[in-house]
Amino acid sequence: MTQRILVVEDTYDNRQILRDLLTSAGFEFLEAVDGEKGVQMAATCRPDLILMDIQLPGLDGFAAIGKIKGDLELKDIPVIGVSSHANSDDAAKALQAGFSAYVTKPFSPRALLARVRELLSNEG
Repeated sequence: MTQRILVVEDTYDNRQILRDLLTSAGFEFLEAVDGEKGVQMAATCRPDLILMDIQLPGLDGFAAIGKIKGDLELKDIPVIGVSSHANSDDAAKALQAGFSAYVTKPFSPRALLARVRELLSNEG
């Protein structure tokens, strides 16, 4: 069974990069362009993992993770926070908010895939 990954990212080019990376690695790719749509898609599509930008229009990544982790049916989905902010305080804040991992842009495709696979293997 193909594992589904929901990417919540407002920048088209970033979604395209992630689409190419994840589909070439054999994952099913789902996408949302803002936090509200991401939360809705998480509820309807039940992805195996979510990659979520922190800085999103409207409902940002922190508000979206709060809704996801507050939903009993979604709370166990691993969510990787993705941001251009690279300081350790941002990473700590993201992990404290409920993100399973924190990745900074630009990211290494190989390292991101390894992190995705690690989190997915921990779910099984």
